[in-house]
Amino acid sequence: MKKSPSPLKDGPHKELFADGKVSGEGRLRSRKRHGVWKFYHRNGKVKAVGKYVDGALYGHWEWWRENGKPLQAGAFDGNVQVGLWKRYYDSGRLWDEGRYEKGKKIGQWKTFAKDGSLKQSKVFKPGRQD
Repeated sequence: MKKSPSPLKDGPHKELFADGKVSGEGRLRSRKRHGVWKFYHRNGKVKAVGKYVDGALYGHWEWWRENGKPLQAGAFDGNVQVGLWKRYYDSGRLWDEGRYEKGKKIGQWKTFAKDGSLKQSKVFKPGRQD
């Protein structure tokens, strides 16, 4: 007979890769991620840092590549993208940036070439996602 997993307990919590290395750590409340959590790549470098409220993504989050360079950064309000977001090339240079409102792109979004020059600028209007 297969044993059922032990129930998750409130308080400090670690999640592991199959090899036993830590893949994520933070706190649980009512068996849900709550508070600041940190996630790791298999090489041990930080992959992402951000906050949960009762299992939902809230506030500013940042992600990094395995080489330590930034991947993207932005904010959430209950798992929904909001506010300024930025994504980066693997070199660490800015790829694009713009704002989200209720999970939809809004206003001016700029895309940059790998050399840092402005490649494209596009305006997203409320209710439209071209």
